[in-house]
Amino acid sequence: MVDITNKTTTLRTAVAQAILKVSKPETIRAIENDTVPKGNVFAMSKAAGLLGVKRTPDILPDCHPLPIEFTGVEYNVNGLEITVLFTVKTIYKTGVEVEAMHGASVVALNMYDMLKPIDKGIEIHAIKLLSKKGGKSDFRDKFRKDLTAAVVVCSDSISAGHKEDKAGKAIINKLESCDVNISEYVIIPDEIDVIQEKVKSYQKQGIDMVIYTGGTGLSGRDVTPEALIPLLDRRIPGIEEAIRNYGQDKTPFSMLSRSVAGTIEDTLVLALPGSTNGAKESMDAIFPSVLHIFRILKGARHD
Repeated sequence: MVDITNKTTTLRTAVAQAILKVSKPETIRAIENDTVPKGNVFAMSKAAGLLGVKRTPDILPDCHPLPIEFTGVEYNVNGLEITVLFTVKTIYKTGVEVEAMHGASVVALNMYDMLKPIDKGIEIHAIKLLSKKGGKSDFRDKFRKDLTAAVVVCSDSISAGHKEDKAGKAIINKLESCDVNISEYVIIPDEIDVIQEKVKSYQKQGIDMVIYTGGTGLSGRDVTPEALIPLLDRRIPGIEEAIRNYGQDKTPFSMLSRSVAGTIEDTLVLALPGSTNGAKESMDAIFPSVLHIFRILKGARHD
């Protein structure tokens, strides 16, 4: 199965269809008048679809088990065709497109089974996904494509050449995947004046984001929060909470990190953990959604 442990939980919705075509008008009338010998076709087929959705991962080996929060079944009768519209919702890390198509298929198949004694010419066709939303692709296209970022690695040992930087490179990889342009990548020691000098310089240059990695722990040399917080116009606690909550699901030590998020005028400033996993998971927790801040700073609504 595909690894989804680093995906974020969002509301996911999918709508699928299946079309059942009967061969004679009498079949449609029997359905509408509830005279089909096997029972109420619409009600029983809806129940079959609901059961089918819940069993999707039992049938398809690569389908993740997930909580089904909502299912909806609609029928549209047009001539000899009955269109089944099947909606599935979940709040989870992966989408429900397959569940919606499976549900629509099972509804149509149950209708076929109930109707075959009175109609031998029934066909099922056009099983397909009509729409989906809630995944990262729904958010990515809403963001500006001209955003810039500076990545600053705070580490005495790396700046001295004793270790290789991996956290900063992980941050850059995530930014580039979100179409953010990297203006500068630099490694500096854990010195308050150097940290402050960098963010002031980048803010004056008009760089949209300044992302620090390292110096957010509790050792005596971890001073990145102390350097940045006095310079911020506004803290953004929600970003800090999202980072810690996301990390806490993976390691109980995330609560010890002192990530910082805030703005200096229109520049977003982030201070993330210095470990490679900590930096990567922090970026996964908030990107690309955090880029919405640049619309808000320009006066856009939260829609």
